[in-house]
Amino acid sequence: MSNILVTGGAGFIGTNFIRFLLEQPDFTGKIVNFDKLTYAGNLLNLDDMEQKFGGRRYFFEQGDICDHERVKEVFNRHKVSVVVHFAAESHVDRSILRPKDFVVTNINGTFNLLEVARQLWTSGKDVRFHHISTDEVYGSLGDSGSFSETTSYDPRSPYSASKAASDHLVRAYFHTYGLPVTISNCSNNYGPCHFPEKLIPLMILHAMEGKSLPVYGDGKNVRDWLHVEDHCSAIWLILGKGKVGETYNIGGECEKQNIEVVTKICDILEDLYPLKDNPAIRNRQPAFRNYHDLMTFVGDRPGHDRRYAINCDKIKKELGWKRKYDFESGLRQTVSWYLGNNAWVNAIKRSRLFANGEI
Repeated sequence: MSNILVTGGAGFIGTNFIRFLLEQPDFTGKIVNFDKLTYAGNLLNLDDMEQKFGGRRYFFEQGDICDHERVKEVFNRHKVSVVVHFAAESHVDRSILRPKDFVVTNINGTFNLLEVARQLWTSGKDVRFHHISTDEVYGSLGDSGSFSETTSYDPRSPYSASKAASDHLVRAYFHTYGLPVTISNCSNNYGPCHFPEKLIPLMILHAMEGKSLPVYGDGKNVRDWLHVEDHCSAIWLILGKGKVGETYNIGGECEKQNIEVVTKICDILEDLYPLKDNPAIRNRQPAFRNYHDLMTFVGDRPGHDRRYAINCDKIKKELGWKRKYDFESGLRQTVSWYLGNNAWVNAIKRSRLFANGEI
């Protein structure tokens, strides 16, 4: 694993994976961050890594995973031997509004990466293509049970359907061409550098600004929450010990209703940055007693899956993976990160989506 291409490396999970990898004492190779730099890609995420490792062990290449010649050129120049494929359109709400973007990036982009790998990795030795997917491909659960690696796919949104299609393509390239692949399906990630269109970072930033905290439906949709660093450690383990052709589910084993998550964020903020000390809110009318008063219920989104839960026994038993964070400590660390990184937060607020009022 000397030369690793990380697609979407300027995004949330990709950023954290690159950081995690460069801090591993047993990794001495180089990382190529290949990112299109769409709205969710932010090179500020890795500014310190660029200063410390840039030009030696860390390289950034801007490009589109759908651009065959550009991907091929980067593969050849950096002698890529491993692909860790994060790059994807990933926000369910946006997939409902603009499904074509998700089909193009998530399906066609994955196909293009697979084709380049198949064409250039002719020996099939000492190479690996690892594809990052989601628990959303499995559909929705009732009040009990959990998704395993053998659960049938039942996607409900354009986002999850596009990820399901890309998963099937990756498996097809293993069975048809012998391309050495692994796949992981993870539950909802949270942690530092998360673009604030997803629940946890959106609630944190809205609360800090004194904006309403919108909760879909009755707030009782359940998600399994996985700290991004725990996700990164699982991927690293799969790359080192995972069996070619296998799928591994990665879960946080921490099911929470959305309303519980938002309430806990308010609790932590009230402890770390009390509303009475927040100049964005303290003199507002009507007066708010605490961050909880900002919560409001809004209409549910179409096709909103009721519950996800991941069974991750396979990766624990076969590869020895275990989590570092419980939800309480992980969420507190996450809220602290946003409170302590004003430059990053302010840069995000200057983005097009904030300027247009989309966030």
